[in-house]
Amino acid sequence: MRLILAAALSLWAGLAAAADWTFDSIDGGEIRLSDYAGQPVLVVNTASLCAFTPQYEGLQALYDRYRDAGLVVLAVPSQDFRQELESEAEVKEFCELTFGLDLPMTTITSVRGDGAHPFYAWLRDEADFVPGWNFNKVLLDGEGRVAATWGSAARPLSPAITRRIEGLLPQG
Repeated sequence: MRLILAAALSLWAGLAAAADWTFDSIDGGEIRLSDYAGQPVLVVNTASLCAFTPQYEGLQALYDRYRDAGLVVLAVPSQDFRQELESEAEVKEFCELTFGLDLPMTTITSVRGDGAHPFYAWLRDEADFVPGWNFNKVLLDGEGRVAATWGSAARPLSPAITRRIEGLLPQG
């Protein structure tokens, strides 16, 4: 019984941790995943100079389609694959001017290795997920649990992604 209770508490602690992560916002201030409790969140590590960079258009379209129903799309620019611009100001300007992005975006953040942001370290340890390249996608359910992951080639508006998101949105 104690072993089962300890395992359950450990699992709960791991799940609860996902909702408490804080990122620095590219707009200043913080982005707290706990602010999105009850909402699905698609977290995407991004880069401005990558062959997959045109996916920004799809990420914005996905956000536009489902934001009123509760979806949050969080872009996490990363230089881990050496394809990001030099500064947050350049990233912000590029994304706004080129793709009209208004979805939440973090500052340039490490997503792998020893310097990975604690959220990505948690993903590695709890979900065995490490971004293999730019534009990997992690869908969190409304309780902060990993609902699905996709690699770079998965297009934001693909049926695999939209169906999974629709299954997590509040029915109403």
